[in-house]
Formats: sequence, C-alpha cells, structure tokens
Amino acid sequence: MKIRIRGNSIRYRLTKSEVISFCKTGSFAEKTEFSSTLFSYEIQTKKGITNLETDYDNNKIIIFVPQSYIKDWATNTIVGFNNNFLTKEGKEIFILVEKDFVCMDETVEDQSDNYPNPNA
Repeated sequence: MKIRIRGNSIRYRLTKSEVISFCKTGSFAEKTEFSSTLFSYEIQTKKGITNLETDYDNNKIIIFVPQSYIKDWATNTIVGFNNNFLTKEGKEIFILVEKDFVCMDETVEDQSDNYPNPNA
C-alpha cells in the first residue's frame, strides 16, 4: 500500500493482493521503521459510517471505510472512493483510496501486483 500526503489530503493506493486482503479481513496496514519511532498507516472498515473518515493518533494514520464499500471491491470495476472529511475542529481533509494501476512511464518499482492500466 502506498501513501501520498500533500497538505490536507491523503491518498492510499492498494495493489491487487492488498485489496483482496482488505476486503477479506476488513483491515490492512503498513509501517515505516525510523531510528527513533515507528510510523504506520492503516485502512480499516468501520460500522455506522457512510463516507471515508480519517484519524491520526500515536504515529498512525487510519482511514476508515464504510463496510458496504468493500463488499465486492476486489472483483468489481470501481477504482476507488473519496470524501472531503470534516474534522471535529472544522478542518477539511480530502481522502482518496484507490486501486494501484501499472504506471505508463518508466519506473523501477515492482508493479507485478498492480491492476492493469486502463489507458494501456
């Protein structure tokens, strides 16, 4: 799972196997181990919500997804989900969760588990 943060926006991109795992278990997590601390980011389903939500606590970003979103996400053609989430403090955070496609340009990263690019 890749994460991209820019200002008040967060984007997760999941490979095929990550989407399958997330849909089966209701959660998926990654971590980066720095010298002084561990940073992690996670996606998980949450009951009682109708749009994406997010929170940051204890060096972890969590994106919460309504359970209904992942019913057949691993097998359907829906690329992803997004929402402008309003925090308790009234700040807006744009959230985007999507399937990761094979890049069209030259890249050195392993893309063998990515979804075929529809523009290919």
